Amino acid sequence: MTKMIFVSLPVTDLQASTTVYKALGFEQNPAFSDANTGCMFTDRPFPAAGTAGHMLSLSLDSRAAVDAIQTAAAAHGGKADANPPEDHGFMYSRDLADPDGNLWATFWMDPAAIPGAEPKS
Repeated sequence: MTKMIFVSLPVTDLQASTTVYKALGFEQNPAFSDANTGCMFTDRPFPAAGTAGHMLSLSLDSRAAVDAIQTAAAAHGGKADANPPEDHGFMYSRDLADPDGNLWATFWMDPAAIPGAEPKS
């Protein structure tokens, strides 16, 4: 079995949160979902407003994918750019928040372009 991580997030509005996560590319598993819980899965390798007890990060394939997931979050009840975007050339990141303020860093990185990185032989 492939190693997986399961993250449980408390939500105030299950339907609103399900809508956001579906828009971000997650798929709902009906076998583990009901009126009180939603089990969401994704194929991606992936607190109260204004605060964060943690931030989860999603590594994406391109800068365009980072922008697209931010647009999807904002269009479906989440908040794009919950923190200021960062562009370091070799890494591009934008943070989003779901309707409950849970933060997700979405980023693209080119390890070969990291300043001081050793070239692969």
